[in-house]
Amino acid sequence: MMNIRFVSLHAAALSALILSSSYALAQQSPISNTLRVRGAVESLDGETLRLKSRDGAEVVLHLPADAGVAGVAKISLTDVKVGSYIGVTSVPDADGSQKAVEVHVFPEAMRGTGDGTRPWDLKPNSSMTNGAVDDRTVTGNDGHTLTVKYKGGDRKVLVTPETTVVTFVPATRSEIKAGAPVFAIATKKPDGTLDVARLSIGRDGITPPM
Repeated sequence: MMNIRFVSLHAAALSALILSSSYALAQQSPISNTLRVRGAVESLDGETLRLKSRDGAEVVLHLPADAGVAGVAKISLTDVKVGSYIGVTSVPDADGSQKAVEVHVFPEAMRGTGDGTRPWDLKPNSSMTNGAVDDRTVTGNDGHTLTVKYKGGDRKVLVTPETTVVTFVPATRSEIKAGAPVFAIATKKPDGTLDVARLSIGRDGITPPM
C-alpha cells in the first residue's frame, strides 16, 4: 500500500512539473507584451528575482510563489528518436540548409505544443521549429539530419557535435541561487512589472540553450 501511494504521488508531482515547465507556450508567435530573458541569477528575495541578462543589463522579475520551475539537463543525440517531440533552434548555413544550434526534447505530456516554425531571437536569423522527428539520417563528419514534421510542413536540420541537446527535468525553487543560468518568458503588466509564470534553470553547467 505504501509503495503504491509513493509511486502515485511521484507520478502526480512529475506530471505537474512537466506541465509547469511548458516553455513551448512562449514559443508561439511573439506577443508585444512578452520578453524572452536569458541570463544568470543575482538574487531571489521573496518573489523578486534579479537577473543579469546576457547583454549585462540587470532585469527585475516578479516570480510568484506558485511559478513553475524546471531544470534543463544535457542528453545525448541518441536520446532523440524518430517520433520524439522536439524544439530546434537553427540558423541558415552558407548553402541554405538549416544548422541546429540546440535541440530540446519535450516530455510526452507536452507533445503538440508550439507546433510549427517561427523567427527566434537566440541568434541573428535564427528560427524555432517544434514538431515530431519524422526521420533521421547520418551525414558526414558525425552529423545527423533530422526531419522535423509539424502541421502544414516539415524542416530538415543538421545536428552536429557542436549542437547542444537537452531535455526538461524536475527542479525546485531552492535551486534558484546566485549564478544559476536561467531562461524565462516575462509578461509585461500595465504597471511595467515583468511577471514570470515559469523558469528554466540550467543543470550541471548547462545554460538553457533555447
